[in-house]
Amino acid sequence: MSVRLHRLRLPVHALTAVLLSASLAACGSAAEDKTADAKPSTTAGSTSEGASSGTATPSATPPPAAPGGNAAGGGMPLAEAIGKLPAAAEVRDGYKRTSFKHWIDEDDDSCDTREEVLLAEALEPPQQGAGCKITGGSWISFYDEVAVTEAGKLDIDHMVPLAEAWDSGAAAWTAERRQRYANDLGFDRALVAVTAKTNRSKGDKNPAQWMPPAASAKCAYIADWVAVKLRWGLAADTEETAALTRYATDCTTTISYEPAP
Repeated sequence: MSVRLHRLRLPVHALTAVLLSASLAACGSAAEDKTADAKPSTTAGSTSEGASSGTATPSATPPPAAPGGNAAGGGMPLAEAIGKLPAAAEVRDGYKRTSFKHWIDEDDDSCDTREEVLLAEALEPPQQGAGCKITGGSWISFYDEVAVTEAGKLDIDHMVPLAEAWDSGAAAWTAERRQRYANDLGFDRALVAVTAKTNRSKGDKNPAQWMPPAASAKCAYIADWVAVKLRWGLAADTEETAALTRYATDCTTTISYEPAP
């Protein structure tokens, strides 16, 4: 059975404000984002994003950056962790998104990886219908501090994109290992529910090329990126390492991780 180990990205005292914002948003309406999808995803209960009409509004209380370490504040200092990333040039040759089979139903409970993440990260639990169709609920997208009240407005982002993983070492993996990477529910930093707009803005970029628009997300994002790369033994090129080091200067974040099975 797959287990989603969820790290709550909001402190308890902020939940009330966020849920209130999400509730108010549900009463209004917003135009759907039509941004081209560089990383297509399957919406909950549908194969077409255009079929959904969720609402996304800024949260009442911006979420602070979530620490990348464990709850006790232990773990490895971020700067030290960055120094442990293997150094190597990136090679995109031969990459195909289909090389990473993803959104599987690992435990045969009718919920695929996308749906498992949505259920785990919901601030207000959604209704779960036949075939794991998800309705209702509310989420917070920590990339841009946006409250979302419709699952179809969310993409599930691979913290380290599939193409970036391929470039950084996954090209040499077996198909089975790439599938495990693409559906890593055992590590709460590997996959995250975020607004489709930010996910598609990010595309397959690394932190030298893209960072979340919310300043509060910076340290958490860097910590998550580094932790995922260390977990899977993925390398970083010179430009990427320089950017990680630069952004980490103002972070007191620590990280901990377990090597991927």
